[in-house]
Amino acid sequence: MSLVVRAFQPNDKSLWDNYVNQHPAASAYHLSAWCQAVESAYGHKNASLIAVDGDKVVGILPRILMTRPFAPAQYCSLPFCDLGSALCDNQTIQQTLLTTAQNDLQQGHWDYRAQGEKLDDTDGLSDEQRATSKVSMLLSLPESADLLLNGFKSKLRSQIRKAEKNGLTTVIGRDTKLVRDFYQVFAINMRKLGSPVHSLRWFEAVIACYQQHACICVVYSDTTPIGAGLVLHAGKKISIPWASTLAEYNRLAPNMLLYWTLLAYACDQGMQLFDFGRSTPGEGTFKFKQQWGAEAWLLDWQSFNKHGKIPQAKGVSTGKVRVLVENIWSKLPMSVTTALGPKIRKHISL
Repeated sequence: MSLVVRAFQPNDKSLWDNYVNQHPAASAYHLSAWCQAVESAYGHKNASLIAVDGDKVVGILPRILMTRPFAPAQYCSLPFCDLGSALCDNQTIQQTLLTTAQNDLQQGHWDYRAQGEKLDDTDGLSDEQRATSKVSMLLSLPESADLLLNGFKSKLRSQIRKAEKNGLTTVIGRDTKLVRDFYQVFAINMRKLGSPVHSLRWFEAVIACYQQHACICVVYSDTTPIGAGLVLHAGKKISIPWASTLAEYNRLAPNMLLYWTLLAYACDQGMQLFDFGRSTPGEGTFKFKQQWGAEAWLLDWQSFNKHGKIPQAKGVSTGKVRVLVENIWSKLPMSVTTALGPKIRKHISL
């Protein structure tokens, strides 16, 4: 083998994406479109690595160099999502890519996010593990939406029908109106949570870069958007990085119709695996995803500096200062949160 590891170049896009689409461990985030969207919307540098043997791609490592005010630059594989691990033909190539990435570190650190093992018994976790563990919730899909629906428990099917009986409708596509309706729901929800929101430009960039590999679903009550989700797919796997509904309409069950519509869409597109995204075992979002039949897979997140692996922070701070900031943010006008939020959000890798 004549292995060469080099920086990703724009003319590598088709080689990179062809490799991702045929790799069994790939996610939609591994496509070149993710890093392209990050560069386009937020200006962070694509620092991805590609391993080649002659003219054949044998491994990739997606990576973004995030600039931060008053702090060293930070590498991340990948920001704003759950996964960004190396995809390779074998372990030797993977180790070469990881070593090359670590050797690039002079200051700051590198966050590396990989998929871990299946977690068969979340009830067996200790309180500390439950508080600090993050999992992906994955659902294997049958050949058709009808088979999927027939496999649900009667209570779940009745909740889907409830939304339809309440007169809710859905529209799927990628046009500008759907992006803006999605963002309207998403921005309201982020403000309520007290969290800085991504920019509208970010979602426009995602749709523009992913093209046929992206889709938006919006749930309407009459003409009012009350729920929305965005899905991305690569190979036979589809992921939903963002979904929101408006709390005042929850009695109409928009969340059930939103997820069912996207699950049916995934089956119709020939997808075999639906990634519901990140959850904490035992919490509400975990139980919501579990009811659809999704199973928990540990997320293996590590951080490195130039000396090697560094300890992970234990849990997320829930101190009084953070609670105060979230409460203040949730009361700010929407015009303020959508103007200031993206300026903050672009520097937060999760």
